[in-house]
Amino acid sequence: MKNLYIVLSFFAISSSIIAQNQDTKVADKLFSRYEYISAVKEYQKLVDSGKADGYVYKQMGDAYYNMFNTAEAIKWYAKATATKQDAETYYRYAQMLKSNGKYEESNKQMGKFATLAPNDQRAKSFKENPNYVPKLVQGVTYAVTPVAISSDKSDFGAVLYDKTLYFTSARSGSKKTYGWTGEPFLDIYTSIMADSGTFSEPVPLESVNHKRHDGPVTISTDGNTMYFSSDSFREGLFEKDKNNHLKLGRNNLYVATKSGETWSNIKPLPFNSKDYSLSNPSLSRDGKTLYFSSNMPGSIGGVDIWKVSVNGSEFGKPENLGPKVNTEGNESFPFIADDNSTLYFASTGKPGFGGLDIFQINLVKGTDAVNMEKPINTEKDDFDFTFNKAKNIGFLSSNRNGNDDLFLATPLCAVDLLVVVTNAKTGDLLDNAKVAILDAKNNIIDTQYSNNKGEVNYKVECNTPYSIQASKDGFEGNVFPVEKSKGPTAKVLAPLQPIDVIITPTEIVLQPIYFEFDKSNITQQGSFELDKLVQVMKNNDKLVIFAKSHTDSRGSDTYNLSLSDRRAQATVQYVISKGIPAERISGKGFGESEPKVQCNPCNEEQYAQNRRSEFLIVK
Repeated sequence: MKNLYIVLSFFAISSSIIAQNQDTKVADKLFSRYEYISAVKEYQKLVDSGKADGYVYKQMGDAYYNMFNTAEAIKWYAKATATKQDAETYYRYAQMLKSNGKYEESNKQMGKFATLAPNDQRAKSFKENPNYVPKLVQGVTYAVTPVAISSDKSDFGAVLYDKTLYFTSARSGSKKTYGWTGEPFLDIYTSIMADSGTFSEPVPLESVNHKRHDGPVTISTDGNTMYFSSDSFREGLFEKDKNNHLKLGRNNLYVATKSGETWSNIKPLPFNSKDYSLSNPSLSRDGKTLYFSSNMPGSIGGVDIWKVSVNGSEFGKPENLGPKVNTEGNESFPFIADDNSTLYFASTGKPGFGGLDIFQINLVKGTDAVNMEKPINTEKDDFDFTFNKAKNIGFLSSNRNGNDDLFLATPLCAVDLLVVVTNAKTGDLLDNAKVAILDAKNNIIDTQYSNNKGEVNYKVECNTPYSIQASKDGFEGNVFPVEKSKGPTAKVLAPLQPIDVIITPTEIVLQPIYFEFDKSNITQQGSFELDKLVQVMKNNDKLVIFAKSHTDSRGSDTYNLSLSDRRAQATVQYVISKGIPAERISGKGFGESEPKVQCNPCNEEQYAQNRRSEFLIVK
């Protein structure tokens, strides 16, 4: 049902479709009226009778796409794309595949889309970063839970003002239904939030609702002015389709004022039109700017996000928010936060999990829009994010459970961590340094490379220890602890020492590369030292090295010889893995036969010194 406020028109897009042929006439007419449930039944009859072709398959795919039945959409798009199709069909097919977690196949279809529409911003974004999905599941910054007042019909657009939750729902129980979904028309509802966090039984906002679609809403800070979406029949704006005996309406915006406990004096906004639609209003807290979605002339994609200045009852000229927000796809459901700079919105065109994803952007700083990641976003439709700063809670709408429902989004404590990598001797900032963040168990969570300011940014959980592992060619790698923090920001300085290795005529002298007792794997400390050897060998491409590995005296001679040989081979393999040709390094284990420290018995420090590797210059 939320697709009404993405497409923004009851009959605007498909009403111009001409029947493909006499066989599809009935189905096409139903499709043009957005009566998708009935339309697919008619198309299915053509399939069953052997009269289907690429056009019918595409129509079936589009119908299921609009109803967000991803499995059926994939089935029919697969058949449709066996014949030649337009670029947008491949894009929709890719989104449906992605919504089912079929990322590899989705990328194939996106590749076809990019070939057909190389100048489309969605194609450019895909080519720049086709495998972006893993990075969207790394940090959890919200706890998302269902809101109990959701019904078995479409519920979305929840926004909390003081203690009153306003939302849009098709729960009315009316026998008059909308052909797109088979559900009743949308109405605006309210529910009171108790101090315990529970919600009262929703009631319809009778003073605003009328016989067709209404909602969502936005309300001024003083609580006395409401802007809301409604269909254009409210003010008699529609076009007549004589061929189909239809009146074609749009979504428009209206304003109402509060009188006592009721809303009245409902007026249309002056830029409403029968030629395009407007919906999903969001008023800034200072009351000076109204954001909304529209397909009015000047839109980049099908539906864009716009803004208009507000001065009492006067309105400026609507402005498109531009390519930082809008794409050739659909952007809708804007919500401007209390700071008047952070905008939340939903998009089908920006890189996400498939379907609608929620993004946020700082309109003042001019940074790029950022996907809000999981669990805010899923492979299903996620949209209409709103936030109440006073109560520190947000709401979003999603069909992740099979139906458009309301969800509560509670922020988890998070810290914006800034890592700055420098040259420890000169203080110069180091770009392109490899910076990994590790959890308390030394598991690598993510790896990035520093920018030209030596910076890497991570978002981490409050009061949780982490560590930063930084390295760069020509410098000694190192690990830097990240202390527990309550946020909101933290900074870690990561100075790296330039590599300064002692080279004698017979040996490259490193800090001791110790192994853990009875183990042959390369440790983190060992990797930093071996990186010095790798750097020396890269700088001297004629250098050939022989690695000798030793154990302490615990264990039998035979076992120690075998263990040391495994350590030698692990050392050799590490160096080769860093790009050094295999013919330039070899190794052998010598067991306990050449101790560095003669002792009997030995203490733990002496044992550790004897568990070592040495690097002899062969050539």
